[in-house]
Amino acid sequence: MLEIQRIRNEKESVIEGLKKRHFDASSIVEEVLRTDELWRTKKSELEVVSSQLNQIAKEIGALFQQGKQEEANQAKEKTATLKVQETELKVEVDELDKAITDLMYQLPNVPNELVKAGRNENDNETVEEHGSEPVFNFKALPHWDIADKFQLIDFELGVKVTGAGFPIYRGKGAKLQRALITFFLDEAEKAGYEEHIPPLVVNEASGYGTGQLPDKEGQMYYVGEDDLYLIPTAEVPLTNMYRDVLLPSEDFSIKVAGYTPCFRREAGSYGKDVRGLNRLHQFDKVEIVRIEHPRNSEKALEEMKDHIKGLLEKLGLQYRILRLCGGDTGFASAMTYDFEVYSAAQDKWLEVSSVSRFDTFQSTRLKLRYKNVDKKSQLCHTLNGSALALPRIVAALLENHQTEEGVNIPEVLHKYTGFTTI
Repeated sequence: MLEIQRIRNEKESVIEGLKKRHFDASSIVEEVLRTDELWRTKKSELEVVSSQLNQIAKEIGALFQQGKQEEANQAKEKTATLKVQETELKVEVDELDKAITDLMYQLPNVPNELVKAGRNENDNETVEEHGSEPVFNFKALPHWDIADKFQLIDFELGVKVTGAGFPIYRGKGAKLQRALITFFLDEAEKAGYEEHIPPLVVNEASGYGTGQLPDKEGQMYYVGEDDLYLIPTAEVPLTNMYRDVLLPSEDFSIKVAGYTPCFRREAGSYGKDVRGLNRLHQFDKVEIVRIEHPRNSEKALEEMKDHIKGLLEKLGLQYRILRLCGGDTGFASAMTYDFEVYSAAQDKWLEVSSVSRFDTFQSTRLKLRYKNVDKKSQLCHTLNGSALALPRIVAALLENHQTEEGVNIPEVLHKYTGFTTI
């Protein structure tokens, strides 16, 4: 959520910045400012009435001590009207505060100055490329055929047990999955991230804290009886660990990581782009999250980007990095880099990671602050990234490292898999 102070002070730049997303914020911003002005007026009136009540209460106490009972009772009668006024003003202030919050929830984050205007993925900019397409002297198979041939993943059995988008991994396919998870976690630990095992369900406050609610409500699985949501990513519980936290000083850099299954409804997904592992309702992912001082968030984003690059290079995968345009940048993000690996058999690029900085957008909702040198509280910056999401990594490994006999396992995984080939 944007800071109300920013909208008050930088109204035009907020409206202009959101145009990069092709989002016309002018009417919402005007309504926010109008409601905010009324809220401040009513808040001032409430403070005046509350102050009067406090003053009269002191006078009543003094009158009783002096034995002036009749005067004290007269003063008490005067407070009755003020108390009614105070109650009415409190209701008005609370209603206006909620109205402002509801309006603010409709505004996405303002893109960073480096983010270009654009409507969709066709307008994203490629900022880096690594590796080259694998060349085969035989007909390369897509990963779903390789998985079927070597009994690595059973898509049909997953449909029987649950439904489409819930595959069952078996044998060496399951071991490869477990090996990748452990490898990603070990690499995160080497990079200074503390591992956590968070819950797989969160409450509504957590969904609002990181921006999944109300923007992505339809994409999350909801457990109605308990009013809980299955997590779409470990970002949600890991970041919400710091909801309502005031860090005691500005000397901090918090780095946490966690492996979780992730659950996404992906409503409306269909066609060839969802075949095999390309798009699932349940998948495994290792997430990295950082809580940073505002002056360090730019550097932190580059460090996270380099960390993900290192993982892909150790796995021997060709990749490219895209800086998303305004229209393709997520609702809460100020800037996002997408990592895509090349799928040799499908002849297409597959997104395997996003790394984003949110600046104060999430911390405003989370009320996540630190004390500066003047002992004043300031909002932290938050960042997160996939390091990495497994389905498309597995797809790319099977397709890009295939031979006529099977699949070569990258050397960095040998100690985790216990086998070198499939």
